[in-house]
Formats: sequence, structure tokens, C-alpha cells
Amino acid sequence: MQFEKTQTFQNLARSFAGECQAGMRYQFVAQLAEKEGKIALRNLIKTIAKNETAHAKAFFDKMHEHASGQIGKVEFTADFPYSAGSLEEGLRFSAIAEDEEAERVYPAFRDKAREEGYEDIALLYERIILVEQAHRQTFDALFEDVRAKTLYKAEKPRTWKCSNCGNEGEGKTAWATCPLCGMKQGYVEIPVPNEEEA
Repeated sequence: MQFEKTQTFQNLARSFAGECQAGMRYQFVAQLAEKEGKIALRNLIKTIAKNETAHAKAFFDKMHEHASGQIGKVEFTADFPYSAGSLEEGLRFSAIAEDEEAERVYPAFRDKAREEGYEDIALLYERIILVEQAHRQTFDALFEDVRAKTLYKAEKPRTWKCSNCGNEGEGKTAWATCPLCGMKQGYVEIPVPNEEEA
């Protein structure tokens, strides 16, 4: 069967569109963090947005790698998440969207690719599923910290680092103003949950 007529082709097109939209939605959430002066949080969310763009490119490349010729327009029907609101709501919604991809959508697409004989595409989905699971974990933790106002607090002393000048300090709470460069607390780097647990 011609690749363009397979369900895997359709799934790659949907995945490409979904990842493009996720990257843009996360840029909006990053803007909300910036408005609140949480610059390190903004940067972390922008990194996740960049990851989503890289996933979109990987799906796009696989479509073209397997296509029998130039791909023109691809028609498909799908539902994509839309949300707006506060930073807290944006983080929560992002976690839910990542969970949907990692636990339901991409596993089904992986299985279909395998069933249709595209093992390389199935492996691509497997790799991206792992990243989306990590994104979900990060968004869940950030949501909880923003909601509980504990983004710059820890249960036990830890090292806090200024993302502007690199200054480090120990404590249960990050400084309000960096003692080295004078930047506000929003420049303190935020630990990524899955990195802390490793």
C-alpha cells in the first residue's frame, strides 16, 4: 500500500500539527510566567516549547522520508486542545495535554505504525512518549508549586542558582534578590522534577 494511504501517514500528520500547536501554546504559558516576573520559569517552559517543535520536525521528516513523492496538502480530522487563563491554569492544562499524548494518543499511533510495518516510526513514537511523560511530570510539579506558592521553597536545604550571574546559595528558600547581581527571585533556576529524582 502506498504510504500516503496508510493510517500511519495520517497519524504523523496529526502528530506534526499537534506538536506545532503544543509548542505555540507553551509559548503563551511562558509569556504568562514572564508577566509575573518568573523569568527562569519562562525559560524552562520555552525549552519545553522548543522540544515540541523538535518533535514536530521529527514527525514531518518521517512523513517525507516514507512518502512516494512530494507531499502537498494533507487532509485529516482531529481535535486539538485549546485553553486560556492564568499561569496556574496554563501549567495544569499543559500537564493534561502531555498526559493525553503520552498515555493514549501516541501509544495508539505507535502500535498502528508497528502493525502497518513501519518499525522506525514506531520507535520514534516510543522515544517521544518518554519525553512527553517527562514533560507531564514537569508541568504537574510546576503547577503544584505555582498553586501552593512553593516555586522557590524546598522542604530541605538545596542549592539555588541565579540564572543571570550563576551565583549559588544554600537554603530552604531562594533569595528575594540575588546578592551578587541584584536580580529578583524570578531569575532563580527552577529544578526540573525528573532530574532531581534521578
